[in-house]
Amino acid sequence: MQELFFVGGFFLLMFFAVSLVFQRLRLPPLLAYIFLGLALAPFLMELWVSIIENIAHVGIVLLFLLLGLQFPLNRLLSISRRIWPVGLLDIVLNFGISLIIAYLLGLSLMSALIISGVAYATSSSITIKMSEETKRSTTPEAEFSLALLIFEDLASPILVSLLAGLIIQDTITITLLLFILLKAIFISVIAILIAIHGFKRFEIFLQHYISTELMPLFAISLALICSGFAVYLGLSELLGAFLAGVMLSEAGTSKELEKIIIPLKDVTLPFFFFWFGTSISFGQGEVPVFTLIVLILWGIVGKVIVGYYGGKTYGLSSKGAIRASFSLIPRGEFSVVIATLASYALRISAGIYIVVTSIIGVFLFRGAPKIADYLFNRNK
Repeated sequence: MQELFFVGGFFLLMFFAVSLVFQRLRLPPLLAYIFLGLALAPFLMELWVSIIENIAHVGIVLLFLLLGLQFPLNRLLSISRRIWPVGLLDIVLNFGISLIIAYLLGLSLMSALIISGVAYATSSSITIKMSEETKRSTTPEAEFSLALLIFEDLASPILVSLLAGLIIQDTITITLLLFILLKAIFISVIAILIAIHGFKRFEIFLQHYISTELMPLFAISLALICSGFAVYLGLSELLGAFLAGVMLSEAGTSKELEKIIIPLKDVTLPFFFFWFGTSISFGQGEVPVFTLIVLILWGIVGKVIVGYYGGKTYGLSSKGAIRASFSLIPRGEFSVVIATLASYALRISAGIYIVVTSIIGVFLFRGAPKIADYLFNRNK
Protein backbone atom coordinates (compact mmCIF):
# COMPACT_ATOMS: atom_id res chain seq x y z
CA MET A 1 0.00 0.00 0.00
CA GLN A 2 2.81 2.39 0.89
CA GLU A 3 4.48 1.65 -2.45
CA LEU A 4 1.23 2.39 -4.30
CA PHE A 5 1.02 5.84 -2.70
CA PHE A 6 4.63 6.64 -3.59
CA VAL A 7 4.31 5.38 -7.15
CA GLY A 8 0.97 7.17 -7.76
CA GLY A 9 2.28 10.42 -6.34
CA PHE A 10 5.53 10.12 -8.32
CA PHE A 11 3.77 9.66 -11.66
CA LEU A 12 1.31 12.49 -11.08
CA LEU A 13 4.19 14.79 -10.12
CA MET A 14 6.10 13.74 -13.24
CA PHE A 15 3.02 14.41 -15.39
CA PHE A 16 2.76 17.86 -13.86
CA ALA A 17 6.46 18.61 -14.43
CA VAL A 18 6.68 17.47 -18.07
CA SER A 19 3.38 19.12 -19.03
CA LEU A 20 4.66 22.38 -17.51
CA VAL A 21 7.87 22.14 -19.56
CA PHE A 22 5.97 21.36 -22.76
CA GLN A 23 3.57 24.21 -22.05
CA ARG A 24 6.55 26.56 -21.89
CA LEU A 25 7.74 25.10 -25.20
CA ARG A 26 4.21 25.60 -26.55
CA LEU A 27 3.87 21.92 -27.44
CA PRO A 28 0.88 19.62 -26.70
CA PRO A 29 0.98 17.94 -23.25
CA LEU A 30 -0.01 14.57 -24.72
CA LEU A 31 3.39 14.48 -26.46
CA ALA A 32 5.02 15.07 -23.08
CA TYR A 33 3.27 12.04 -21.59
CA ILE A 34 4.19 9.84 -24.58
CA PHE A 35 7.87 10.86 -24.41
CA LEU A 36 7.90 10.32 -20.64
CA GLY A 37 6.48 6.81 -21.06
CA LEU A 38 9.02 6.05 -23.77
CA ALA A 39 11.89 7.23 -21.53
CA LEU A 40 10.79 5.44 -18.35
CA ALA A 41 9.61 2.15 -19.94
CA PRO A 42 12.89 0.24 -19.32
CA PHE A 43 12.77 1.09 -15.60
CA LEU A 44 9.16 0.16 -14.80
CA MET A 45 8.21 -2.99 -12.94
CA GLU A 46 5.64 -5.24 -14.63
CA LEU A 47 3.18 -4.67 -11.78
CA TRP A 48 3.41 -0.90 -12.22
CA VAL A 49 2.76 -1.18 -15.96
CA SER A 50 -0.31 -3.34 -15.27
CA ILE A 51 -1.71 -0.78 -12.81
CA ILE A 52 -0.97 2.08 -15.22
CA GLU A 53 -2.73 0.22 -18.06
CA ASN A 54 -5.88 -0.24 -15.97
CA ILE A 55 -5.94 3.45 -14.99
CA ALA A 56 -5.29 4.33 -18.64
CA HIS A 57 -8.40 2.45 -19.81
CA VAL A 58 -10.51 4.26 -17.21
CA GLY A 59 -9.15 7.60 -18.46
CA ILE A 60 -9.96 6.92 -22.11
CA VAL A 61 -13.46 5.66 -21.21
CA LEU A 62 -14.09 8.92 -19.32
CA LEU A 63 -12.86 10.88 -22.36
CA PHE A 64 -15.39 9.18 -24.63
CA LEU A 65 -18.13 9.55 -22.01
CA LEU A 66 -17.48 13.31 -21.98
CA LEU A 67 -17.44 13.31 -25.77
CA GLY A 68 -20.90 11.72 -25.87
CA LEU A 69 -22.22 14.24 -23.34
CA GLN A 70 -21.58 16.99 -25.88
CA PHE A 71 -23.88 15.44 -28.49
CA PRO A 72 -27.59 15.28 -27.75
CA LEU A 73 -29.47 13.75 -30.67
CA ASN A 74 -30.78 17.03 -32.10
CA ARG A 75 -27.24 18.42 -32.22
CA LEU A 76 -25.97 15.28 -33.92
CA LEU A 77 -28.57 15.64 -36.67
CA SER A 78 -27.96 19.37 -37.09
CA ILE A 79 -24.19 19.02 -37.46
CA SER A 80 -24.44 16.00 -39.76
CA ARG A 81 -26.70 17.80 -42.26
CA ARG A 82 -24.22 20.63 -42.82
CA ILE A 83 -20.83 18.98 -42.52
CA TRP A 84 -21.37 15.50 -43.98
CA PRO A 85 -19.99 16.29 -47.50
CA VAL A 86 -16.76 17.60 -45.95
CA GLY A 87 -16.64 14.71 -43.48
CA LEU A 88 -17.05 12.21 -46.30
CA LEU A 89 -14.21 13.89 -48.23
CA ASP A 90 -12.08 13.68 -45.08
CA ILE A 91 -12.73 9.93 -44.75
CA VAL A 92 -11.97 9.29 -48.43
CA LEU A 93 -8.72 11.28 -48.51
CA ASN A 94 -7.22 10.72 -45.07
CA PHE A 95 -8.41 7.19 -44.40
CA GLY A 96 -9.11 5.77 -47.85
CA ILE A 97 -6.12 7.14 -49.77
CA SER A 98 -3.79 6.48 -46.83
CA LEU A 99 -5.03 2.87 -46.83
CA ILE A 100 -4.33 2.51 -50.57
CA ILE A 101 -0.85 4.06 -50.23
CA ALA A 102 0.10 1.83 -47.29
CA TYR A 103 -1.17 -1.32 -49.00
CA LEU A 104 0.45 -0.57 -52.37
CA LEU A 105 3.76 0.14 -50.65
CA GLY A 106 3.86 -3.32 -49.11
CA LEU A 107 1.99 -3.32 -45.79
CA SER A 108 -0.44 -6.11 -44.99
CA LEU A 109 -4.10 -5.20 -45.24
CA MET A 110 -4.52 -5.26 -41.42
CA SER A 111 -1.48 -3.05 -40.84
CA ALA A 112 -2.60 -0.70 -43.62
CA LEU A 113 -6.04 -0.41 -42.01
CA ILE A 114 -4.54 0.50 -38.63
CA ILE A 115 -2.02 3.03 -39.95
CA SER A 116 -4.71 4.68 -42.10
CA GLY A 117 -6.92 4.85 -38.98
CA VAL A 118 -4.05 6.61 -37.20
CA ALA A 119 -3.83 9.01 -40.16
CA TYR A 120 -7.55 9.84 -40.19
CA ALA A 121 -8.59 12.07 -37.30
CA THR A 122 -7.25 15.51 -36.41
CA SER A 123 -6.55 15.97 -32.71
CA SER A 124 -9.48 17.81 -31.13
CA SER A 125 -7.56 18.71 -27.98
CA ILE A 126 -4.54 20.16 -29.84
CA THR A 127 -6.68 22.07 -32.36
CA ILE A 128 -8.97 23.62 -29.77
CA LYS A 129 -6.03 24.48 -27.51
CA MET A 130 -4.15 26.10 -30.39
CA SER A 131 -7.25 28.08 -31.39
CA GLU A 132 -7.43 29.51 -27.88
CA GLU A 133 -3.69 30.25 -27.68
CA THR A 134 -3.65 32.08 -31.03
CA LYS A 135 -6.92 33.89 -30.24
CA ARG A 136 -8.61 32.44 -33.32
CA SER A 137 -11.37 30.50 -31.55
CA THR A 138 -14.08 32.98 -32.66
CA THR A 139 -13.14 33.13 -36.35
CA PRO A 140 -15.34 31.59 -39.09
CA GLU A 141 -12.67 29.00 -39.91
CA ALA A 142 -12.60 27.95 -36.25
CA GLU A 143 -16.34 27.22 -36.49
CA PHE A 144 -15.72 25.12 -39.60
CA SER A 145 -12.80 23.28 -37.98
CA LEU A 146 -14.90 22.55 -34.89
CA ALA A 147 -17.74 21.16 -37.03
CA LEU A 148 -15.30 18.89 -38.88
CA LEU A 149 -13.74 17.78 -35.59
CA ILE A 150 -17.19 16.90 -34.29
CA PHE A 151 -17.84 14.79 -37.41
CA GLU A 152 -14.53 12.99 -36.82
CA ASP A 153 -15.43 12.55 -33.16
CA LEU A 154 -18.62 10.82 -34.25
CA ALA A 155 -16.93 8.65 -36.87
CA SER A 156 -13.93 7.64 -34.76
CA PRO A 157 -15.74 5.43 -32.18
CA ILE A 158 -17.29 3.44 -35.03
CA LEU A 159 -13.91 3.20 -36.78
CA VAL A 160 -12.24 2.02 -33.57
CA SER A 161 -14.95 -0.62 -33.09
CA LEU A 162 -14.57 -1.89 -36.65
CA LEU A 163 -10.79 -2.16 -36.34
CA ALA A 164 -11.01 -3.77 -32.89
CA GLY A 165 -13.51 -6.33 -34.21
CA LEU A 166 -11.27 -7.20 -37.15
CA ILE A 167 -8.25 -7.62 -34.89
CA ILE A 168 -10.19 -9.88 -32.50
CA GLN A 169 -11.25 -12.11 -35.40
CA ASP A 170 -7.75 -11.86 -36.96
CA THR A 171 -9.23 -11.91 -40.45
CA ILE A 172 -10.73 -9.48 -42.95
CA THR A 173 -13.75 -10.31 -45.11
CA ILE A 174 -16.66 -8.30 -46.44
CA THR A 175 -19.04 -10.50 -44.45
CA LEU A 176 -17.14 -9.85 -41.21
CA LEU A 177 -17.04 -6.10 -41.87
CA LEU A 178 -20.78 -6.01 -42.45
CA PHE A 179 -21.39 -8.12 -39.33
CA ILE A 180 -19.31 -5.77 -37.14
CA LEU A 181 -21.04 -2.75 -38.67
CA LEU A 182 -24.45 -4.29 -37.99
CA LYS A 183 -23.47 -4.87 -34.35
CA ALA A 184 -22.35 -1.22 -34.08
CA ILE A 185 -25.67 -0.08 -35.59
CA PHE A 186 -27.56 -2.44 -33.26
CA ILE A 187 -25.98 -1.08 -30.07
CA SER A 188 -26.37 2.51 -31.35
CA VAL A 189 -30.08 2.03 -32.07
CA ILE A 190 -30.63 0.56 -28.60
CA ALA A 191 -28.84 3.53 -27.02
CA ILE A 192 -30.90 6.02 -29.05
CA LEU A 193 -34.18 4.33 -28.09
CA ILE A 194 -33.19 4.34 -24.41
CA ALA A 195 -32.17 7.99 -24.69
CA ILE A 196 -35.48 9.04 -26.27
CA HIS A 197 -37.87 6.92 -24.25
CA GLY A 198 -35.92 6.65 -21.01
CA PHE A 199 -33.53 9.45 -20.14
CA LYS A 200 -35.77 12.30 -21.28
CA ARG A 201 -38.30 11.13 -18.69
CA PHE A 202 -35.59 11.02 -16.00
CA GLU A 203 -34.70 14.69 -16.52
CA ILE A 204 -36.35 15.93 -13.30
CA PHE A 205 -34.87 13.06 -11.29
CA LEU A 206 -31.34 13.67 -12.59
CA GLN A 207 -31.53 17.43 -12.12
CA HIS A 208 -32.66 16.91 -8.53
CA TYR A 209 -29.66 14.70 -7.67
CA ILE A 210 -27.08 16.21 -10.05
CA SER A 211 -25.29 18.17 -7.30
CA THR A 212 -24.98 15.20 -4.95
CA GLU A 213 -22.29 12.54 -4.74
CA LEU A 214 -24.70 10.10 -6.41
CA MET A 215 -24.39 11.41 -9.96
CA PRO A 216 -20.75 10.48 -10.62
CA LEU A 217 -21.58 6.96 -9.43
CA PHE A 218 -24.54 6.75 -11.80
CA ALA A 219 -22.84 8.30 -14.84
CA ILE A 220 -19.60 6.34 -14.61
CA SER A 221 -21.40 3.08 -13.81
CA LEU A 222 -23.51 3.56 -16.95
CA ALA A 223 -20.38 4.22 -19.01
CA LEU A 224 -18.67 1.09 -17.69
CA ILE A 225 -21.76 -1.11 -18.22
CA CYS A 226 -22.22 0.15 -21.79
CA SER A 227 -18.49 -0.33 -22.42
CA GLY A 228 -18.70 -3.90 -21.12
CA PHE A 229 -21.72 -4.61 -23.32
CA ALA A 230 -19.85 -3.28 -26.37
CA VAL A 231 -16.85 -5.51 -25.57
CA TYR A 232 -19.23 -8.47 -25.14
CA LEU A 233 -20.46 -7.83 -28.70
CA GLY A 234 -16.87 -7.78 -29.97
CA LEU A 235 -16.78 -3.98 -30.37
CA SER A 236 -14.64 -1.32 -28.72
CA GLU A 237 -15.46 -0.22 -25.17
CA LEU A 238 -15.07 3.36 -26.40
CA LEU A 239 -18.21 3.12 -28.53
CA GLY A 240 -20.14 2.00 -25.44
CA ALA A 241 -18.77 4.90 -23.36
CA PHE A 242 -19.64 7.37 -26.12
CA LEU A 243 -23.21 6.07 -26.39
CA ALA A 244 -23.56 6.29 -22.59
CA GLY A 245 -22.69 9.97 -22.86
CA VAL A 246 -25.24 10.47 -25.65
CA MET A 247 -27.94 8.86 -23.50
CA LEU A 248 -27.10 11.04 -20.49
CA SER A 249 -27.05 14.17 -22.69
CA GLU A 250 -30.73 13.67 -23.47
CA ALA A 251 -31.54 14.35 -19.80
CA GLY A 252 -30.40 17.96 -20.24
CA THR A 253 -27.74 17.76 -17.53
CA SER A 254 -24.58 17.62 -19.66
CA LYS A 255 -22.99 20.82 -18.33
CA GLU A 256 -23.33 19.75 -14.71
CA LEU A 257 -22.06 16.24 -15.40
CA GLU A 258 -19.05 17.58 -17.32
CA LYS A 259 -18.01 19.69 -14.33
CA ILE A 260 -18.04 16.55 -12.17
CA ILE A 261 -16.30 14.18 -14.61
CA ILE A 262 -13.66 16.47 -16.19
CA PRO A 263 -11.42 16.53 -13.06
CA LEU A 264 -11.48 12.71 -12.97
CA LYS A 265 -10.59 12.59 -16.65
CA ASP A 266 -7.76 15.11 -16.23
CA VAL A 267 -6.15 12.91 -13.56
CA THR A 268 -6.55 9.55 -15.33
CA LEU A 269 -6.13 10.40 -19.05
CA PRO A 270 -2.39 11.26 -18.85
CA PHE A 271 -1.86 7.65 -17.77
CA PHE A 272 -3.28 6.55 -21.14
CA PHE A 273 -0.76 8.53 -23.22
CA PHE A 274 2.02 7.53 -20.80
CA TRP A 275 1.05 3.86 -21.12
CA PHE A 276 1.09 4.20 -24.91
CA GLY A 277 4.63 5.56 -24.63
CA THR A 278 5.69 2.59 -22.51
CA SER A 279 4.25 0.18 -25.08
CA ILE A 280 6.53 1.54 -27.81
CA SER A 281 9.80 -0.37 -27.81
CA PHE A 282 13.00 0.86 -29.40
CA GLY A 283 13.82 -0.77 -32.68
CA GLN A 284 12.77 -0.96 -36.32
CA GLY A 285 9.12 -0.17 -36.95
CA GLU A 286 6.97 -2.33 -39.19
CA VAL A 287 6.47 0.49 -41.71
CA PRO A 288 9.58 1.12 -43.86
CA VAL A 289 11.04 4.63 -43.58
CA PHE A 290 10.16 5.58 -47.17
CA THR A 291 6.56 4.40 -46.74
CA LEU A 292 6.25 6.28 -43.45
CA ILE A 293 7.57 9.50 -45.01
CA VAL A 294 5.10 9.18 -47.90
CA LEU A 295 2.23 8.58 -45.45
CA ILE A 296 3.20 11.60 -43.32
CA LEU A 297 3.47 13.84 -46.39
CA TRP A 298 0.09 12.62 -47.64
CA GLY A 299 -1.33 13.11 -44.14
CA ILE A 300 -0.39 16.78 -44.38
CA VAL A 301 -1.53 17.22 -47.99
CA GLY A 302 -4.81 15.36 -47.40
CA LYS A 303 -5.79 17.59 -44.47
CA VAL A 304 -4.84 20.72 -46.45
CA ILE A 305 -7.12 19.63 -49.31
CA VAL A 306 -9.98 18.86 -46.91
CA GLY A 307 -9.50 22.16 -45.09
CA TYR A 308 -9.44 24.27 -48.25
CA TYR A 309 -12.15 22.68 -50.40
CA GLY A 310 -14.22 21.72 -47.38
CA GLY A 311 -13.94 25.27 -46.05
CA LYS A 312 -15.08 26.69 -49.38
CA THR A 313 -18.02 24.27 -49.41
CA TYR A 314 -18.86 25.30 -45.84
CA GLY A 315 -18.97 28.95 -46.91
CA LEU A 316 -15.55 30.30 -45.93
CA SER A 317 -13.70 32.93 -47.94
CA SER A 318 -10.63 31.82 -49.88
CA LYS A 319 -8.37 33.32 -47.24
CA GLY A 320 -10.32 31.71 -44.40
CA ALA A 321 -10.24 28.35 -46.19
CA ILE A 322 -6.44 28.58 -46.53
CA ARG A 323 -6.12 29.32 -42.80
CA ALA A 324 -8.39 26.38 -42.03
CA SER A 325 -6.43 24.04 -44.32
CA PHE A 326 -3.19 24.55 -42.37
CA SER A 327 -4.91 24.14 -39.01
CA LEU A 328 -6.00 20.49 -39.28
CA ILE A 329 -2.63 18.69 -39.42
CA PRO A 330 -2.01 17.49 -35.81
CA ARG A 331 -3.00 13.93 -34.99
CA GLY A 332 -3.58 13.11 -31.33
CA GLU A 333 -5.90 11.26 -29.00
CA PHE A 334 -7.89 9.21 -31.53
CA SER A 335 -4.72 8.27 -33.40
CA VAL A 336 -3.19 7.04 -30.13
CA VAL A 337 -6.33 5.00 -29.37
CA ILE A 338 -6.14 3.27 -32.76
CA ALA A 339 -2.37 2.83 -32.47
CA THR A 340 -2.83 0.85 -29.26
CA LEU A 341 -4.60 -1.82 -31.34
CA ALA A 342 -1.43 -2.40 -33.35
CA SER A 343 1.38 -4.89 -32.85
CA TYR A 344 4.48 -3.65 -31.03
CA ALA A 345 6.42 -3.17 -34.27
CA LEU A 346 3.60 -1.21 -35.87
CA ARG A 347 3.21 0.93 -32.73
CA ILE A 348 6.72 2.30 -33.29
CA SER A 349 5.74 3.54 -36.76
CA ALA A 350 2.35 4.80 -35.53
CA GLY A 351 4.03 6.64 -32.65
CA ILE A 352 6.47 8.34 -35.02
CA TYR A 353 3.57 9.32 -37.30
CA ILE A 354 1.63 10.87 -34.40
CA VAL A 355 4.61 12.76 -32.96
CA VAL A 356 5.80 14.13 -36.32
CA THR A 357 2.36 15.26 -37.52
CA SER A 358 1.61 16.80 -34.11
CA ILE A 359 4.81 18.86 -34.06
CA ILE A 360 4.52 19.91 -37.72
CA GLY A 361 0.83 20.63 -37.19
CA VAL A 362 1.49 22.93 -34.23
CA PHE A 363 3.94 25.06 -36.24
CA LEU A 364 1.68 25.14 -39.32
CA PHE A 365 -1.27 26.13 -37.12
CA ARG A 366 0.66 29.08 -35.73
CA GLY A 367 1.86 30.07 -39.20
CA ALA A 368 -1.51 29.59 -40.96
CA PRO A 369 -2.43 33.33 -41.01
CA LYS A 370 0.94 34.29 -42.55
CA ILE A 371 0.74 31.42 -45.04
CA ALA A 372 -2.79 32.51 -46.01
CA ASP A 373 -1.68 36.15 -46.44
CA TYR A 374 1.27 35.10 -48.60
CA LEU A 375 -0.70 32.70 -50.82
CA PHE A 376 -3.72 34.98 -51.11
CA ASN A 377 -1.68 38.05 -52.03
CA ARG A 378 0.43 36.07 -54.46
CA ASN A 379 -2.62 34.65 -56.24
CA LYS A 380 -4.30 38.04 -56.20
